[in-house]
Amino acid sequence: MPIPPEVTGEEIDPDVRQELMSLPKGLAEDVARNLVMVAQLIDEEPEKAYEYSRIALRLASRVAAVREAAGFAAYATQKYAEALAEFRAARRMTGSVELWPVMADCERGLGRPERALAMAGESEVQKLDKAGQVEMRLVAAGARRDMGQLDAAIVTLQSPELASNANHPWTARLRYAYADALLAAGREREAREWFAKALEADKDGSTDASDRLAELDGVEFVDAFDGSEDADAENGDAEVDEQDADEPHEDDKS
Repeated sequence: MPIPPEVTGEEIDPDVRQELMSLPKGLAEDVARNLVMVAQLIDEEPEKAYEYSRIALRLASRVAAVREAAGFAAYATQKYAEALAEFRAARRMTGSVELWPVMADCERGLGRPERALAMAGESEVQKLDKAGQVEMRLVAAGARRDMGQLDAAIVTLQSPELASNANHPWTARLRYAYADALLAAGREREAREWFAKALEADKDGSTDASDRLAELDGVEFVDAFDGSEDADAENGDAEVDEQDADEPHEDDKS
């Protein structure tokens, strides 16, 4: 697949560049450029990102960062079995537990929520940083919901991180998940309160809390451009009719 000439590979994360230094220089540059394309496209055009990740994988399958990027690209396109295989490979190479929550979420994607819950109880979770532990809590709550255990999902999300007034990168998503679980359980008043709290913490628009709040409040958004041409046409016809009404007909002239 073509790569824009302005993409040099230098845009890559320094840690990844360090990993690529084990490759011959020309190969390292090719892999780096493909990884840059994965990073640039994964949110808006995940299928294209996936294609670039496969190229990088063919070029350097023994580099952990490449396996991880391939995993996230597969995950973004809902190829959960493939994503899980890549994440497991990256973990074997690095020994890191960082990917544990997303690996558990892949189990959910494969229709195995009970495995995700089992992973939430493993010792690896204690080795995660705070962000990773919150992510694991979100996955576990999602698994509970997959199994129809709404009350258990709500309890799973109740934590010091949820109760904290501090604003962290995970705060909006955690509050949003709690609000959504409350709403699913029919606790609409509490859900509205937590959607509002999620919106308050959501500085970069990572959730649609504002839309959910509006929906609960019965607010409907109307596209200002919807049917505007028809409206203009109708207005134009109305103006013509008014002009016709003002002008005397031939029979009225004397």
